[in-house]
Amino acid sequence: MTAAKIVINEIKGYHRFIKFMMVLVGLGALASLVRFIFGLGVTTNLNDTYPWGLWISFDVVTAVPLAAGAFTIGIVAHVFHIKKLEPLVRPAIVTGFLGYSLVCVGLLLDLGQPQRGINVLRYWNIHSPMFEVSMCVMAYTTVLTLEFLHPVAEKFGWHLPLRLLRTLELPFAILAAMISTLHQSTLGTFFLIAVDKLHSLWYNPLLPLQFWLSAIFTGLSIVIFEASLVHKYMGQPDETDLLATLTRIIPWIMGVYLLVKFFALAFLTHGPLFDRPVLLALFVLEIGLGVLTPFCMYLTKKIKTDKKLQLRAASLVIFGLVLNRFNVSMFGMEQPGNMIYAPSLIESLVTIGIIAAHILFFVLIAKYFPVFEHHPETVDYSIPDRMRRIDHGTKHPAGSEAGA
Repeated sequence: MTAAKIVINEIKGYHRFIKFMMVLVGLGALASLVRFIFGLGVTTNLNDTYPWGLWISFDVVTAVPLAAGAFTIGIVAHVFHIKKLEPLVRPAIVTGFLGYSLVCVGLLLDLGQPQRGINVLRYWNIHSPMFEVSMCVMAYTTVLTLEFLHPVAEKFGWHLPLRLLRTLELPFAILAAMISTLHQSTLGTFFLIAVDKLHSLWYNPLLPLQFWLSAIFTGLSIVIFEASLVHKYMGQPDETDLLATLTRIIPWIMGVYLLVKFFALAFLTHGPLFDRPVLLALFVLEIGLGVLTPFCMYLTKKIKTDKKLQLRAASLVIFGLVLNRFNVSMFGMEQPGNMIYAPSLIESLVTIGIIAAHILFFVLIAKYFPVFEHHPETVDYSIPDRMRRIDHGTKHPAGSEAGA
């Protein structure tokens, strides 16, 4: 049987949901091609008043903190030596790797002249937040790629790279935290220049700190969300006991975030807060349903053992983060009397395709690579220094099935 027939037969065996994701990715790729052929002006609803739209608001400003689970769980497991959380690290790294890779795709789509994107490396503007974010995103994507090579090396039985990657786990975790702290906060710095444009409900000098704190507790919630879904829909082990540890950490960070948020509103905000009812309703929804409600849920004892409650709390945190980033980057920027921005069909198809690609690639990577088999009690760290394929009769570093 030829390789093409094997691939076709493999695809035929996929679940209908995965096939549907493939269709959405195809539509997103086609919409991206149309954007590159005809340009931003024809294919998007961007204008001089709103030069940033859906691709920045979601594909970058929102997607970056949604991929923060990789550095947050890496710090908790490796730097603070909570080794029992090790099984949660690798899926989070895959999520982060895919998230940042697709963020780069979104950035290329949003550039008017994407072929000039390389100029950020040629002409350094060290005073620009965009330069700092660009460099950090590239650096962190590189770190995530190297971390993602860990299951790849296990899959193909590459001894020497695997030994090296295991040695670098702690340095990678520290480096990831440093880089992520820089660009997660600097995403908030972007909007400090919008003094007269961003509404007072969100504009304040502590916006970078709020962006960083919200990325941390959302990243940990993403780990809970992801672990709950892969257990439910992919038949992976129930990690409720491990997730209970995260439910004890998250409310502390959320509490600090709320203190900073209300302090900024009370003492650092200049301008009317209640002049626009729609924006006030969005703010109340963001804080009430997206922060305060899950904060109270995380404080309950029941959440330590109730997997459904864990999933609900994590889902509300993710909802609150998404709404916050849209409030800051889009809704809060709307000016009375000006044209209202609404994404075009091409913009929407591209974003839907990016979301579908994240889901599709995660499932396929989990299917063909040892992502969920990395439990400390099953890992053999006695790896020879030679670089050669691991024989099928040899114990695999991530268990007997990982090298199959």
